Amino acid sequence: MDGPALSAYRNPLAAPADLDGWTAEGPAGVRHTDGGTVLSSTADEAALTAAGRGDHAHFTYWCPEVFGPDLAVEWDFKPLAGEGLAMLFFAAAGTGGRDLFDPSLAPRTGYYPQYHSGDVAALHVSYLRRKWPAERRFRTCNLRKSPGFHLVAQGADPLPGPEDAEGHYRVRVVKRGADVSFAIDGLTLFTFHDDEPLGAGRIGFRQMSPLVAHYRNLEVTELP
Repeated sequence: MDGPALSAYRNPLAAPADLDGWTAEGPAGVRHTDGGTVLSSTADEAALTAAGRGDHAHFTYWCPEVFGPDLAVEWDFKPLAGEGLAMLFFAAAGTGGRDLFDPSLAPRTGYYPQYHSGDVAALHVSYLRRKWPAERRFRTCNLRKSPGFHLVAQGADPLPGPEDAEGHYRVRVVKRGADVSFAIDGLTLFTFHDDEPLGAGRIGFRQMSPLVAHYRNLEVTELP
């Protein structure tokens, strides 16, 4: 894989310059307020749905850095409006030991099957899952492993919707060796032991439209 691993990465996500080098795949709208970044879809989802292309209204936004295999990722998150879904990709790389942006990989446009059943190897945790009625009825956080769309861990989702959110929630993902954990505001929601752990890779935020959400104070620490 190309690129050096970093010992630490801190980004307030507060201004356009903080996102220099970030890569958007799909219709990502970005603005800055309240010391952070607001992400939303720029797609006209009604028109896309009418054309049978609603799943193309979503996007992934990649941090430019490559991190080692053992790391902790933390950020502040607040839902602002809309139902949808938020997700973090981590340990993301191309299959066969390739970098995530190797030109030999298939193009990606934010369409989810390109990430879970294509030539991307990654773990991805979804939270604030409110897109579909079944997700709103029984709220969980899910961890999947790609390629293959494998659901490997699941836990309860404590986050409120935008109408009840008060302030930001601190989200934390830890991957150390074969073990992964996920927590919000210090409450561990699930753990996972991976018999075939992934190595170094990238992180990226993903959102499903029509969610509008605020992110700030991203911190990635490589673990000894």
